Amino acid sequence: QVQLVESGGGLVQAGGSLRLSCEASGNIFSINTLGWYRQAPGKQRELVASISSGGSTNYADSVKGRFTISRDNARNTVYLQMNSLKPEDTAVYYCNAKSLHRPPIDYWGKGTLVTVSS
Repeated sequence: QVQLVESGGGLVQAGGSLRLSCEASGNIFSINTLGWYRQAPGKQRELVASISSGGSTNYADSVKGRFTISRDNARNTVYLQMNSLKPEDTAVYYCNAKSLHRPPIDYWGKGTLVTVSS
């Protein structure tokens, strides 16, 4: 089992910045990819960004150039630096870990709310 705890959400004005953190614990050696998803009211959960154990990153088109995902393996933590925030970035952001198993097992944090005011 893997436990994920997010922090760093809050209220910010459009154009501002926030940094989300997610600390993993438990069977961390089974983790391959870490990522961030988000779900806005009335919408499906969507991938924001992910980073593999080797450091390869993937971003949703809507956040490219504004968001940066990084990973500190020594701290078992993944970060999401969010700049130039827009009202449409408002959502609950969830940390995700995918295991090395085939098929991979998904682990989820409880989520942290990001609200961007116009």
